[in-house]
Amino acid sequence: MDNSQKASYQVGQVKGQTQEKASNMMDKASNTAQSAKESCQEAGQQVKAKAQGAADTVKDAVGAKK
Repeated sequence: MDNSQKASYQVGQVKGQTQEKASNMMDKASNTAQSAKESCQEAGQQVKAKAQGAADTVKDAVGAKK
């Protein structure tokens, strides 16, 4: 292998590694976005459940006064 072939080979290797790293970073970003989305959905469900519980408490209190 002469110097230009070596250089070409090394550039190919670096390019491959860079693409792999970029792909891994995209996967991580995607996973992070997915878990954030799931966390938001869980939080939303908890808030909804608490609001429902509060509404039921108010209904019971109003009902008890009748």
